Amino acid sequence: MADFEIAVIGAGVVGLAIAARLSEKHPSLLLLEKNEKYGMETSSRNSEVIHAGIYYNPGSLKATLCVEGRDELYAICRKHDVGHKQITKLVTATNDREVKILEETFQNGTKNGVPLEMLTKEQTLKLEPNINTVGSIFSPTTGIISAHELMDCYYRIAVNNGVTVQHHCEVVGIEKSGREYVITVSEGGERSTFTSEKVINSAGLYSDRVAAMAGIDIDKAGYRMVFAKGSYFSVVSSKAKLVSRLVYPVPQKETLGVHVVIDTGGRLRMGPDTDYMNELNTDYSVAESKRKVFAESVRRILPSIADEDLVPDMSGIRPKLQRKGEPEKDWVIVHEKGRGLEGLINLIGMESPALTASSAIARYVEKILP
Repeated sequence: MADFEIAVIGAGVVGLAIAARLSEKHPSLLLLEKNEKYGMETSSRNSEVIHAGIYYNPGSLKATLCVEGRDELYAICRKHDVGHKQITKLVTATNDREVKILEETFQNGTKNGVPLEMLTKEQTLKLEPNINTVGSIFSPTTGIISAHELMDCYYRIAVNNGVTVQHHCEVVGIEKSGREYVITVSEGGERSTFTSEKVINSAGLYSDRVAAMAGIDIDKAGYRMVFAKGSYFSVVSSKAKLVSRLVYPVPQKETLGVHVVIDTGGRLRMGPDTDYMNELNTDYSVAESKRKVFAESVRRILPSIADEDLVPDMSGIRPKLQRKGEPEKDWVIVHEKGRGLEGLINLIGMESPALTASSAIARYVEKILP
């Protein structure tokens, strides 16, 4: 008999959501995290936005689970007193050339079932008089959330349901043995093994490596990820009230663009930019030298921001399945029984809107769990 029924690898927001949901019916569950605390990487280094589901390809997992997860997330926040605000959002066109992109974005969001409204320049400026606009999309269901409080909530639910959480515990090997998986972990340099009937790979930045440990050719499967670092600059307090909601530019080919972010404490930040990395490097410092280029990007939508108004803040790393210049790719959430790995579920490329969709992702995993 296996030591555990389910082992979840990775305690970011998605892994925590999965553990919280599955633990209701599967108390023999182990949650493994290589860091000293859960949620220390991508899950806590992002814009903390509750996305409406505007941008993603209709019918994709990103679109479907974002729309479902958005409403569930608001309900979770209300039930468990997680810090959040349904602050709303504008996507602004800053010149006539961008109006076509704005219209296409509106049509895409509408296909995804997102409630949206097209606003004229005059209507937009009534909401946000300090921005540059020739017209915008108004998204009433977009919000902001404390990612840390959400993860704390999922963690409490999981632990109260009997989940065993092991920090400082890095998975270094996975081997299928009959109907079980033998998982090798490293804790403080010491290696040990245990067995689990099922394995859920939610290892975030390292999920392709974990899939490879289980014997999957990640290049042939299309699982090898690339990484994009996104930096943020905060705005000096004297200009923190220039806007009252989230403001985004029209989306670009590979990014939603540097946007105006307000956190639950009222702090104003700008970001993220997109720097593709040659290899994964978890250096989260923000280069002061970025300030001028960053300010120029910001002034497209918020003209009164001067270079000296911006202060280096934080950065995060996005795990992406598409290379630079490639069209967006969907998440991988799959039970690998077709590869002879019954009981292994891989979640790979779980970039935004994974935080928004976390509860819906957990439900989807539950549905495909053997």
